[in-house]
Amino acid sequence: MAETGTERDDEHDARSADRRGGPGHTVLVAVALAVPVTKVAYTVGGGAAARDVFVGMEPANWPDVLIGMVLTDPLLASVLAVVVSRVVFALFAARGAIPVQGGFLRALQRVALTAVSPAAMGVVVAGFFGPWWGLGTALAAYALRKGVVVEYRTGRRHPHAHPGHRRTPASGSHREARRYRPSPALRRAAALEQWAALVLTTVVLPVLFFVAALDGRAWTSIVRCQVTAGTQTASYRLIELSRKGNGIVGWNLDTDEITNGDACTGEESLYVREPWWRR
Repeated sequence: MAETGTERDDEHDARSADRRGGPGHTVLVAVALAVPVTKVAYTVGGGAAARDVFVGMEPANWPDVLIGMVLTDPLLASVLAVVVSRVVFALFAARGAIPVQGGFLRALQRVALTAVSPAAMGVVVAGFFGPWWGLGTALAAYALRKGVVVEYRTGRRHPHAHPGHRRTPASGSHREARRYRPSPALRRAAALEQWAALVLTTVVLPVLFFVAALDGRAWTSIVRCQVTAGTQTASYRLIELSRKGNGIVGWNLDTDEITNGDACTGEESLYVREPWWRR
């Protein structure tokens, strides 16, 4: 059956979105820029305090804010791993990384390409938060990738042709895709996967990030250090920003300023202030 103009346009739009990373790419970039600033501003009080913290951290340590948020929240880390896994997979699928032809070796290659990254994400999450979080992350990431595979195998999406290569409707991979007919249940599952991926990427992930940014916890260790000012030495709580020699540079939670401390000991709680929704 011939494709209609609308179907071809939809296919082109979907493939173009995959090549650009889709909505996941936009959300990840926006989150990477906005969330660390929100986290620091809310935790230390905003304004001049936030500026002092970023200056005290030095640019090389700025990514530590985002990393620290992810490593202290298992749900956020798991959802981020699932979204990143799918965005990367869709990007490479749009560039022809998924074989659509039949045959045992092609099927084995598809399974390997679909499973390797979710397995890696699961191992990483399990290393920080335990095996159950890792298993759940791996299964969710794999399930969302299967929908991408089905779309490309059925021909609803096609890999982007490289410059100089002209793909015709009669090409082998295209014919194989058109002959592949998944079961109705698999087609429904693939459609559900598309919606699930969209909701995870554009709603759940940003909400989790901003909840973590406004939860009142520090993004890194809180330590109690000896701080010397003139001839006086006192014990203060600091948010660790960077390390200098045997001491640290930190945000002093008692005096609201950048200070140097030594003889530091870690504190168990990361809470600095009440979460935003309890104020």
